[in-house]
Amino acid sequence: MLWFSPAPALKDNVPPPIQREFRAAWVATVDNIDWPSKRTLTTEQQQREMIQLLDAAVGMRLNAIILQVRPSADALYPSKLEPWSEYLTGKQGQAPNPYCDPLKFAIDEAHKRGLQLHCWINPYRAESPAQKGPLSSTHIAKTNPSLVKQYGSFLWMDPGEPKVQKRTLDVVRDLVHRYDLDGIHIDDYFYPYPEGGKDFPDDRSYAKYVKQGGKLDRPNWRRHNVDTLVHSMYATIKREKRWVLFGISPFGIYRPGIPEGIHSGVDQYAELYADAKRWLNEGWCDYFTPQLYWAISAKAQSYPVLLNWWVSENLKNRHLWPGNYTGRTSPKSSNWKPKEILDQIEVTRSTLGATGNVHFSMDSFLKNFNGVADAIRGGAYGETALVPESKWLSSGTPAAPVITSFEGNAISWKPKGKEHPMWFAIWAKYGQLWRKFVVPATQTRMEFEPELPAGKLEKVAVAAVSRLGVMSPCAEPQFETGKSR
Repeated sequence: MLWFSPAPALKDNVPPPIQREFRAAWVATVDNIDWPSKRTLTTEQQQREMIQLLDAAVGMRLNAIILQVRPSADALYPSKLEPWSEYLTGKQGQAPNPYCDPLKFAIDEAHKRGLQLHCWINPYRAESPAQKGPLSSTHIAKTNPSLVKQYGSFLWMDPGEPKVQKRTLDVVRDLVHRYDLDGIHIDDYFYPYPEGGKDFPDDRSYAKYVKQGGKLDRPNWRRHNVDTLVHSMYATIKREKRWVLFGISPFGIYRPGIPEGIHSGVDQYAELYADAKRWLNEGWCDYFTPQLYWAISAKAQSYPVLLNWWVSENLKNRHLWPGNYTGRTSPKSSNWKPKEILDQIEVTRSTLGATGNVHFSMDSFLKNFNGVADAIRGGAYGETALVPESKWLSSGTPAAPVITSFEGNAISWKPKGKEHPMWFAIWAKYGQLWRKFVVPATQTRMEFEPELPAGKLEKVAVAAVSRLGVMSPCAEPQFETGKSR
């Protein structure tokens, strides 16, 4: 599997840079939004759907997938901590039959295709109305019912309970330790979105906090609970594997009126008790994906105004990759034209400090709502891109690959050094035309066309790229003096 794109001519003989841009899609498992499509699929059918999904991501020239693996205190992978998800097998606690590890399968298949795979978890939700069957006897609502509260149509783990925080941190540690994943990701669900004007029922946990000498009022105590979890998640990940990215995708508006002219129906600071601005200011993540789910022309929730504001708050220079509601191109949703998403991508590219986009959700591309997949693939994502460098996590520059053979118009190479790359970047020069390729690290050979209208093959270069996006020096085979191939 390879991607290529033409490149402009340069005055010298140095290979041109490959575009750096994070391009990802959320793959939602809750209510079977994206994968698996039904709760009744066989293991083979689930795997076939995952392969189709990943192949579609490669066809879109994405470089990452964000897969939901813990929608409601459950697991779409074998876990000693939480039961198998109903969305996978139709019954919570029931393993796939024939048995498999869906997450390992997804990671392995993603990496074969040069795609990062990030694991998306929900820290607090315990049951959703989308769940139809009974809870497993091993679900936290059964094993520790005092930690779980009924709120509206949901069951919610109480963020004020230290055992709830420990459970989520244990899940994160387990995932990072056991799997070769590229990131851990959380979205906008902290304290639940308000339902029916009712307050969250945490009298017990707050009273316990006060009895132990706590001085914060309840709103600040709730924010402190979430702050502590977010900061602890980041620290837990880095203790296990420094290179695994931690991403946060909060509601796109910090507070109504901030920045001036921006309004919304939800005040995440006051109602979700999520101080997302602080997390970004403090650098408690590696990438930040505010959900900017409104049109560019929506003055009260302006995409460019909000994006610029979040960039201004990125004091630690973390990755800023806004989330786009690409699903609004569906006729069943807002029926946006693909041009809206294309324009949002261009706004992101023109905003200094923002270096990618995350699309909700993969279903938009699989079903090609309103032609949005065709439009993006043929336009904004017409050329390949490498993920931006995570310089604050990098331990150095990878070694240049070793060219093992260059015969005819085919080149072979192998990695060098302790760190195995995730991609290889390859260049081929024909006259004044450069062609650029990005291939997964599983590929170590490429055959080139001997000649194009621009000229004969004159130069080839190969570089290794780490999973953090750091590129090695180029390795170049020797052409015979005075000859082109």
